[in-house]
Amino acid sequence: MIRSCRSPAALLIAAGTIVTPTTRADAPSHADDIQAWRARREARLKADGGWLTVAGLFWLKEGANRFGSGKDNEVVLPSSAPARAGVFEFQAGKVRLRLEAGVPATIEGKPVTTAEMRPDTSGSPDLLALGPLTMHVIERGGRFGIRLKDNDSPARKTFKGLEWFPISEAYRVTARFVPYDPPRKITIPNVLGDASEMTSTGYATFTLGGKELRLDPVLEDADSEELFFIFRDETSGKGTYGGGRFLYTEKPKDGSVVLDFNKAYSPPCAFTQYATCPLPPRQNRLGVRIEAGEKSDIAH
Repeated sequence: MIRSCRSPAALLIAAGTIVTPTTRADAPSHADDIQAWRARREARLKADGGWLTVAGLFWLKEGANRFGSGKDNEVVLPSSAPARAGVFEFQAGKVRLRLEAGVPATIEGKPVTTAEMRPDTSGSPDLLALGPLTMHVIERGGRFGIRLKDNDSPARKTFKGLEWFPISEAYRVTARFVPYDPPRKITIPNVLGDASEMTSTGYATFTLGGKELRLDPVLEDADSEELFFIFRDETSGKGTYGGGRFLYTEKPKDGSVVLDFNKAYSPPCAFTQYATCPLPPRQNRLGVRIEAGEKSDIAH
């Protein structure tokens, strides 16, 4: 087949019609972008294995930690599991799984009877699947635990959807980004009472509500392509989640970064008591109301 060397745009120009590759009417509006982002946010929350499915967190003791639906287990599972499903053997920071005979469980889709389970801090935790349940090892502040998820959880079944402030261009601000040279370590507390050191490459300064404000973002890991802001404002506990909210942005460009608070959202702790959410550092507690982003009726 012979292709014309003249583009569709060139043919239209020759016919007396001038077009541009993307007209303003074709470009998505800010409101369209936010609505699409919010739909993805809610879909992730409701998905299999999403935060609405988190149904338990069990800290491991040295030695044998039995799991199953029987109430005398150290790790008590929902009734969909066998009364005795197996044991998590915890020794010297290592967790080894041993299943009872005939229990149909898998890791990465493959049937298992025994396995060493890598924690989430490894970057690729092993996920044990048992019917609608999944379990994996988490490590927090030197403690190891089993996080349980249940795709049939009551929280997922009764979820009625997220609530949001109206979309507002006024809460999409371009901030000046002031780099730290060299990057600094910032102490980030969490709901367990622990704290960790995270890297901050600089701070964002901007004006909102007539006030000069600043926020310190952190990098979730060395390869992060986004800045992660954990902040509180005067709506926290009064319409938004009391422990603060999260906001991700692209990395700075030409000395500035766009903070779109319409995309601010609640941490997992707003949906489950079994999360281990980070809390805002002291310098990220803002003395203004940011009436944008996700609402929550949970105060803390």
